[in-house]
Amino acid sequence: MRSYLCWAIMGALLLAGPARAENTVPSAEFQEILIKTSLLTLNDANLTGNYAVLHAKLAKVFRDQITPDGLKKGFKPFADQKVDFGLISAKPPIASVEAKIDNRGALLLRGYFDTAPSRVTYELDFLPSEGLWKPIMLNVRVKPPNEK
Repeated sequence: MRSYLCWAIMGALLLAGPARAENTVPSAEFQEILIKTSLLTLNDANLTGNYAVLHAKLAKVFRDQITPDGLKKGFKPFADQKVDFGLISAKPPIASVEAKIDNRGALLLRGYFDTAPSRVTYELDFLPSEGLWKPIMLNVRVKPPNEK
């Protein structure tokens, strides 16, 4: 099976200063909510071709820099291959590294879902925006578990 890699939502935020709102890593339960809602929103966008909801859920600083059409182009490999990873809703995420807040004030969540026949691996960054943790980076891979 081919490996699929697609990432978007980083932009000029690498140059931005630290976020001011949160300094505490959220609970494991809240992390799971962030992970699943972000990935399932991305999955719905890829399956329907409508990236408006995903766009609306991004951190404002990045919404101002990218359009729904830009997201569509960034995730085109998933949409073209009709990759559907909705089964993650029934699985717990497994952290590959401990969640942390970096020098930008971004919450970094890294891990995977033990799914078959392919494993869903994620790297997600969130910034406080409009009072909520919102995505600024979504990096998702869907590939066989033994493939690096």
